[in-house]
Amino acid sequence: MKNKIPQNITPCLWSYNIDNIDLREDKEIIITQVLNYGDAERIKWLYSVYTEEDIREVVLSPRRGRWFEKVLNFWEIILKTKIPKKKKEKAIFRLDPF
Repeated sequence: MKNKIPQNITPCLWSYNIDNIDLREDKEIIITQVLNYGDAERIKWLYSVYTEEDIREVVLSPRRGRWFEKVLNFWEIILKTKIPKKKKEKAIFRLDPF
């Protein structure tokens, strides 16, 4: 696994100090951020670094308030998976509290 985040990926990780990000330890953050904010080129990079199983695992266990609803719906379809409804609702980023 490559150790360094490429320069073109850093905009997806805008709220993190890139020098402190570890590709293994911070896998969940990197995958979540690139799927949420990345374009085709960045997602291609993601698939070159992580397995589809790694990516599926992150999508199936989404962190609370970290996902855009349309993005999470899209990746459910692409990865042919289904996130439990309550878990999915908690994962969606919302500006207005329930």
